[in-house]
Amino acid sequence: MKFYSLNKQAPKVSFKQAVIKGIAPDRGLYFPEQIHPLPDSFFENLENLSDHEIAFTAIQQFVEADIPETVLKKILEEVLDFDFPLVPITENIAALELFHGPTMAFKDVGARFMARCLGEFSHEKDQEVTVLVATSGDTGGAVANGFLGVNGVKVVILYPSGKVSDIQEKQLTTLGKNITALEVKGTFDDCQHMVKTAFLDGDLTQKMELTSANSINVARWLPQLFYFLFAYKQSRKKGKEIVFSVPSGNFGNICAGIMAQRLGMPCKHFIAATNANDIVPHFMETGAYIPKASVATISNAMDVGDPSNFIRIRHLYGDNLEELSKNLSSYSFTDQETKQAMLQLYNDHNYVADPHGAVGYLGLKKYMADHPNIYGIFLETAHPVKFLDVVEETIRENIDLPEKIAILMDKEKKSIPISEYGDLKAFLLKNRVDIN
Repeated sequence: MKFYSLNKQAPKVSFKQAVIKGIAPDRGLYFPEQIHPLPDSFFENLENLSDHEIAFTAIQQFVEADIPETVLKKILEEVLDFDFPLVPITENIAALELFHGPTMAFKDVGARFMARCLGEFSHEKDQEVTVLVATSGDTGGAVANGFLGVNGVKVVILYPSGKVSDIQEKQLTTLGKNITALEVKGTFDDCQHMVKTAFLDGDLTQKMELTSANSINVARWLPQLFYFLFAYKQSRKKGKEIVFSVPSGNFGNICAGIMAQRLGMPCKHFIAATNANDIVPHFMETGAYIPKASVATISNAMDVGDPSNFIRIRHLYGDNLEELSKNLSSYSFTDQETKQAMLQLYNDHNYVADPHGAVGYLGLKKYMADHPNIYGIFLETAHPVKFLDVVEETIRENIDLPEKIAILMDKEKKSIPISEYGDLKAFLLKNRVDIN
């Protein structure tokens, strides 16, 4: 399997090369050359397969040239060592909980998968790789945990100062070892712009091996399709058409869901639910894609003003808005609406949702108003404790800190403040290990 740049001005590469490069030299995102649908018998037999077997079958075609079967199976056993339960809310609505991993966020799977792939590849090269990643919240903690102690890999995480929750900040600033946190005076978009600029800076790329662990990286993005297959396995006996509502910021997760559909997973429709950062809902309504500065909200992991992965979704539909609209709807919601949804879920259904999951729930409810005879699944992407202040204030109840979170709170934060790209470049050059 080869991967090509969506800008189509760069050579095709292997999975291994796409993972190490992160982004193509022409600044395009990598995309698989082919998507081979899985046989109908695979989906009909899902209940008899383990999560490991499902994941192996789904991902193998994309990685098999670079990761042997035995190695891939071992990676998946290590990555998928927690549950992905589908929790009933009503007869026709369920929450897919993706927060039962080590950092209690959905990004644990992609971050751990990529870390193990990169660790495997770095053994072959005997050369240090620097993972450069921007985070609006949960990515940083998941990447930090996933790559912690991986030989031959250094991780540099950029996050916007004052715009992540206290728990999120602790998860990415307290680990030490091969993890460094850079606290950026600005927004997530500023962080992401710095990362993309670094990949195209010849002064850096000629002297060090840089890659990204954001969902622009194929090894972070593709494993997220597992979630949708796991949910389908748990819901196919409902006998209704399935609709997924995905809280969306950088749009990697929902794009992975559409990839699962392209593999053959039966699914009626997808909903991209956003907060006030409504670039995609505006595009779906008008056909005009207009990036803009991100707006701070209580669902901060979705505070993205130019979602990188939406280009992959557009590519899947040949940039045909009419065709895309048949399979994707997108709605935006205010913080006040999000809080009302959190309160309703708690009062009416005894379910504590984080702000991102609540946005997903709102998207699903809006779609179901005109399509009542479906089975709707919204993704609960982070444990509510990660947004403790807003959740407790909204539902007027205290939430106990899980032990894995409580032990972080007394640890000392260690971060390096930066304000512009020059600061990032200077840090990387000062701390590089030269390419031989």
